[in-house]
Formats: sequence, structure tokens, C-alpha cells
Amino acid sequence: MDSRWTYLDYNATAPVRPEVVARVAEAMTIGGNPSSVHRFGRLACAFVDRARDAVGGLVGAEAEQVLFTSGATEANTLGLRSLARHAAPGGRACAASRILISAIEHDSVLGAAHTLDLPVETVPVTAGGVLDLGALDKMLGAGGTPVVALMLANNETGVLQPVAEVATRVHAVGGTLHCDAVQAAGRVPLDLDALGADTLVVSSHKLGGPMGAGALIVRNLTLVSPMLVGGGQERGLRAGTENVAGLAGFGLAAELALSDVANSNKIKALRDDLENRLHVIAPAAQVFGADAERIPNTTCLALAGLDNETQVIALDLAGVAVSAGAACSSGKVAAPRVLRAMGAPEALAKAAIRVSLGWASTAADIDRFCAAWSEFVARHAARAVAPNPYSRAAGAQ
Repeated sequence: MDSRWTYLDYNATAPVRPEVVARVAEAMTIGGNPSSVHRFGRLACAFVDRARDAVGGLVGAEAEQVLFTSGATEANTLGLRSLARHAAPGGRACAASRILISAIEHDSVLGAAHTLDLPVETVPVTAGGVLDLGALDKMLGAGGTPVVALMLANNETGVLQPVAEVATRVHAVGGTLHCDAVQAAGRVPLDLDALGADTLVVSSHKLGGPMGAGALIVRNLTLVSPMLVGGGQERGLRAGTENVAGLAGFGLAAELALSDVANSNKIKALRDDLENRLHVIAPAAQVFGADAERIPNTTCLALAGLDNETQVIALDLAGVAVSAGAACSSGKVAAPRVLRAMGAPEALAKAAIRVSLGWASTAADIDRFCAAWSEFVARHAARAVAPNPYSRAAGAQ
């Protein structure tokens, strides 16, 4: 990362770790198709196998439960479509009758749910950004065989969701649970069995690995209905030659991210320092989800009267990279859908920006962000109180 810049947008993508770059380059020099039986194929296959072990280790799963994909979007679609066809736990075939999706899910989950020709119902969240368990219970009690989608950590606020508790409730009515754990992986400890999810998704580039690699982790492989067919790769559940170099990098990033979990207090201390200083700069600033349990790296803040896009541009000009929400499409400043679901007023939601830290973040990054944001707030306040020289009142003598 260019030292002239402070990068604070890890929830969109983490800078690739130097060790990962070296591993990717090593894998690219091998050549060979991992399905080939000759020496070069075996070497390529070894990279994929090592990555599968590492990704399984990151989420407390066996290597055999890991299916590699082109990224989290494909994995979310594969997981939801599979559960919609086989909704009963334990692999018993029982087609789903409806899909329940939390109001704060990522667009890739939302989009996948609406392609399945099943009724899609939205489960609300509380003002703190946590799934409303009372509302979920009422919806589960309506009958049918539900597939429920609930992320582990929200990408915009960092708020953690009660996935294990929800899994118990969903399984009690014969349903299945899909969990997008992209933002939680490498930031909090993960264990597939403890979470109780039937399918779980992680992504390489959120961990400091290369883009274009993700994984669907499946409790029972009989639940999976392949979308891509025509080859025997990934045990016949996801056809197509594996992205060997990308997966090699993904695997190493997963190994390194597992170490990061043990050092998460360092990132949390940086985030807490950031939030304390924000309230000194602007006491009226609001941090969304501040009273809920969050992953340690994320701050979603708003100050009424500011515009999120203007803030992102001003900070960019000051050499600080943050975002105004989910990075779902090129050049897009996302609508504040998640914050509206939490009951935030439209004006405040449109003032929100997201600061997210990661493996290379330092105290100097916090200093630079606070200085740049403080300057922006001061300029905005000065403009707000300055008289308009062209107004009739300003021209009166």
C-alpha cells in the first residue's frame, strides 16, 4: 500500500498481504491442471489441498466440507439455491416453501433469494442492528419449511448476529440456515458446529488474499445442488478448473487471518480510540450499533448535516480511503438500506460513512483519519454559519 495513503476500507477489500503475493507467484510458476495425474498436476493439486485445509481450519470445519467458488457472491447463490431444494437438516430431501432473510443481508444474498421462485419474507432488526428474535419466532411459527439467511457480522455496521440461537430455532421447525460469514472470518473465532449453520460463506479478498476466490462450507455435502456442471471438480459439486493461484493465496490468507483472530484486541483498541476521538471532534456524531456486540474493526458513523458522498470524496483528497457503505458496484455510493432497517432517519443514514481496519492498520492511520475528518467537519461548520454575501439581508446597511 502506498505510504502516502491511509487505507481504511477493509470491509470492501483488504490489501493483499506480501506473503500472499509470493505464494500466488509460486503457484503460477508450477503450471499444471490440478485434475491431471502427472507431476505438474500433483503439484497444482497440492496447492488446492493445502488451501482447503486452511480455509476449513479458519471456520472450524473439515477440509472435505469446503467447496471452492469464484467468490462469496457465487457461494451465497450456491448455498441458498441448494438449501431451497433440500431444506431439511441431515440431507433429507424436502423442498423449501419460503425464504426468510434478515433486513440487513448483503445484496448478493438478497439477489440470490429473489431468483428462487419462492416467497421471500424479510425479518426485521432492532434499532441496534440485531435480528429481532421475537419477529423471527412469529414467522417461523407460520408453518412451512423455511430457509433462513442470516449473516454473522454486518458489513456496514459490524454488528454480530445471534446465528447459533437462530440455527436452533430454525432446525426446530425443520428448516435450514444459510450464513454469510464473510465479514466475521479472521475477526472473530468461527466454528461451524457451534454456529449451527447448514451452509457458511467466506471470501479470500476480505482476508488479504486475492480477489476471485471464495468458499461455501457445507455441514452435509448431500445438501448441495450444483449450479455449474460438466466436470468432476470439487467432488462434482462445482464444475470448472480450479483457480490454483487464487486458491493458493486464499489458503495462506486464511492461515494468517486465523492468527489475526488471536490479536484482535489490537484492532479493537485502534477502533475504540477512533470512536473516542470522533466524539471529541463532534459530540453529536453517532456510531451505529455501538451498544451491540460488533466485530472489532468496524465503525459506521454519521453526523447530521453532512453528506456521505461528499465526506468520502473530501477524505480521498486528503489521502484517506473510507466508504459510504457496501462496495456492491463500481463507483456506487450505496443507499443506506441497512441503516434504514435499523430505524435511522433518512437524513442521518445519508450522512453515514464506514471506517474499517485490518491487518496493516496502525495508530498513525487513526491519527490521519481523525485529522482529515476534523478538518472537514470544521469547514462544514464554518460554511453553515457564514452569511451569504448575495442575500438581501447581507446586503442591507
